[in-house]
Amino acid sequence: MILAIHKTDIKGYFSDRWIEYCKVNNIPYKIVNCYSNTIIQDLNDCDGLMWHFSHAHPIDYQIAINILTSLEAGGKKVFPNVNSCWHFDDKVSQKYLLESINAPIIKSWVYYSKKEALEIMSKISYPKVFKLKGGAGSANVKLIKNKNEADKYVCRAFGRGFRQFDRLTLFKDTFTKFRRREIKIKNLILEFGKIFVKSDYEKVKGNESGYIYFQDFIPNNDSDVRIIVIGDRAFAIKRMVRENDFRASGSGLILYDRKHIDERCVQIAFNTSEKLQSNCLTFDFLFDENNQPLIAEISYGFFQGAYDDCTGYWDKNLKWHDEKFIPQNWMVDDLLAEINLKK
Repeated sequence: MILAIHKTDIKGYFSDRWIEYCKVNNIPYKIVNCYSNTIIQDLNDCDGLMWHFSHAHPIDYQIAINILTSLEAGGKKVFPNVNSCWHFDDKVSQKYLLESINAPIIKSWVYYSKKEALEIMSKISYPKVFKLKGGAGSANVKLIKNKNEADKYVCRAFGRGFRQFDRLTLFKDTFTKFRRREIKIKNLILEFGKIFVKSDYEKVKGNESGYIYFQDFIPNNDSDVRIIVIGDRAFAIKRMVRENDFRASGSGLILYDRKHIDERCVQIAFNTSEKLQSNCLTFDFLFDENNQPLIAEISYGFFQGAYDDCTGYWDKNLKWHDEKFIPQNWMVDDLLAEINLKK
C-alpha cells in the first residue's frame, strides 16, 4: 500500500506534516506532481492521493477538483474527498448544498439578473452582507447599509464586476497585523504592491460578475466559532471581530479555550459532515437573535498554524479529549483506514 502526496512548498499547507508522519511511522509514500500530464498514470501503483490544494493558485483552481473527481470515479481514495471539496471557495454552491440537507444556515440570496436583483433590493430590509463566491479572510465581504449602496453593488456585479480579492481591504488587515507586530515590514510592502498588480490567479479567473450574492446580517456577534471536523474528531477556535468591524475571519484574534466554544456548534458540524459524507470540513458559525447557531459558510482547508494552540478535541459522542494533537496525522490515518476497508 502506497500513499501519493502532492508536496506544496508553501507555509501553512499540509503536505510537510503528512510526509513527516509517514516517515516516522514507516508508512510507504511517494511524492507526486499533480500538475503533470501523466498524473493519472503516475498513481497506478498508489492506493490513495493526498493533496492540499489552494483556493487561489491558478493551476489548482483549474484542475484540482477535476483530478480528484476523476480519481474517485476510478476507485482511488483521495484527501480531500470530492464531497468535502467540490464546493470549496464557492459560497453560492455551499448555499444550494446546505439548503438541500436542511442544515441550519444564515438566510442568503443569489440572483443572476440585474433587473430581478434591483427589484428585490427595493423590497428587503438592511443591512445585508455582500459576498463574492470566493475569497478567504473576509476580504470579499462587505456590509450593505442601504438601498443606494445595494444598487451600486448590483450595477457593478452586472457590469465590470469585482476583482477576485479586495486588495485594499487585505492591505488594511495586513497593516493592522503589522502594528500588532505579527508580521514584518516586507510583508506589508508586498501586500501594498498587490493593490496595483494582479496575481496570476486573478489573471486566469478574471473579474467576478454575472451574479450577486448576499446574506442576512446578524447583529451583536463580536466573534464567530470555527469548527473543523476530520472523520470522528472535531476541534475549534473562537475568532474575535476586528476593531470597529463586523468580520471575524482573518482577524488573527483567536481564543482557544474550550469554554469559549458552544458545543451545539460541534454537534451541528458532526451531523452535517455525516450527511455530506466528507472526510474534512470546516464550519463558520454565528448566532442569531435567539442565540441559535447558524452556519455562515464551509470549507475543506484551513491554515494549519492557527490551530496548533488548540488544547484538545471532541469525538463524535462529544466526549472531550484534553490533549495536544496534529490534525494532519488524522488525515493520513483516516485515508489509510478507508483504503484498508476497501480491500
